[in-house]
Amino acid sequence: MSLSRRTLLSSSLATSAAFTGMALWISKAAAAHRLTENAPDTYVNQIEGYGPLVKDPNGIADLPAGFSYRIFSRQGETMSDGLIVPGKHDGMACFPHGPDTVLLVRNHEIKHSLSKMGPFGAQNELFGKVDAAKVYDFAPDGRPLHGGTTTLVYNIKDQKLVSHHLSLVGTSTNCAGGPTPWGSWLTCEESSQKAPNGVGKDHGYVFEVPSRAEGLVKAEPIKAMGRFEHEAVAIDPKTGIVYLTEDAGDSAFYRFIPKVPGKLREGGKLQALVIKGKPHALTDNKTAIFWQQGGWFETEWVDLDEVESPNNDLRTRAHAKGAAQFAREEGIFFGEGELYFTCTSGGPGENGQIMRYVPSPHEGTPQEARAPGRIQLFAEPNNDLLFDYVDNIVVSPRGQLFACEDRYSDTLKNHLKIITRDGKVTTFARNTEATNSEWAGVCFSPDGSTMFVNLQNPGWTLAITGPWDRFSTEAVKG
Repeated sequence: MSLSRRTLLSSSLATSAAFTGMALWISKAAAAHRLTENAPDTYVNQIEGYGPLVKDPNGIADLPAGFSYRIFSRQGETMSDGLIVPGKHDGMACFPHGPDTVLLVRNHEIKHSLSKMGPFGAQNELFGKVDAAKVYDFAPDGRPLHGGTTTLVYNIKDQKLVSHHLSLVGTSTNCAGGPTPWGSWLTCEESSQKAPNGVGKDHGYVFEVPSRAEGLVKAEPIKAMGRFEHEAVAIDPKTGIVYLTEDAGDSAFYRFIPKVPGKLREGGKLQALVIKGKPHALTDNKTAIFWQQGGWFETEWVDLDEVESPNNDLRTRAHAKGAAQFAREEGIFFGEGELYFTCTSGGPGENGQIMRYVPSPHEGTPQEARAPGRIQLFAEPNNDLLFDYVDNIVVSPRGQLFACEDRYSDTLKNHLKIITRDGKVTTFARNTEATNSEWAGVCFSPDGSTMFVNLQNPGWTLAITGPWDRFSTEAVKG
């Protein structure tokens, strides 16, 4: 999530309680007819939103009438620093920059074993252009690992890329992350790879990248935030507490209480969420129904030790202490006094869940037990027409929740879905590119004029503009 997202969320989610209407609406929409390539892209009780999708003659992204996209910073292009745009575009954040420009910090989910889509060329012939001391890790054959981040400057007035450069490298499987209130990007390794199995160092950490860094930054893991298959993070700007998701079928949900807010490398305490009175809770509703949509529980938190987890068992030890178990936590964002996170494969139909967490007014202090935080099963559609495998999420400046779908399928397309504050759903975009890749990294420019989003394959970033104020909550007719 980007700093601009956090700012926007603070204003747009003040009335987010209205999202609780989703549960009722989903139950009505469950009988919706199945979408096929030849059927209208509408469901029972679906709202008009921005209107029906218009077929893209270029076969990339169907959008509502009046909207258009520009593709920039494609995998394989030469960047401003002479290096090559890496592949596997994923999580991304948008930060303010100049009067007409913004900064984008973008992840590249390149595994340690991939060597043909990195920034240095097929034979790493461009590696001499960077300071090797800033690279986190190398493979046993001396090849630098290619996961990391790139930073882009984009002119939202001219709708043109100004520059792009490599900003972090030597990490692995950089999936999502989150912005900090002080203007940096936290990039997360969705990996538990351990040396010497194909790598020189252990992986599964969070790294910090200042958004305004003009070149490659030294990759230094924030080890106190734990070693596990990190997905994304969100920071409460009031407390500085960091909340972390984990992409595993039996995830724990974590928080990191820093010793000094804003200075994460100085250490802190890592904890896992426990549902009060329901230790070891299984929240995915797959084998048994633990809770219904709209249901709330109070929470507690347990301290974790050995957070660098040499045996990759941090979540297992957390569960043994009573921590709740979640199904593949992915995207997360912080709103006005509350946060939302997705569980991509949760629910009886494994179409995904969205959770809502409201921190205690005494979050992270000894007084927390007086008024515990609360967690809610916010949405569980069990209907792939509403949303399916939701990953990255963000709220627009206009208060709509945008959700990226991440289902690789021969029959279902990936969409960008919108959920309104009163819980109704519409479709904003459909990926019609041949690879049917996931959408990722959705974010908005601070002025709300431009949406940025990635197609992970073939490795493109899109800037989408159009009549954002033309949004209708009227039901689809016919």
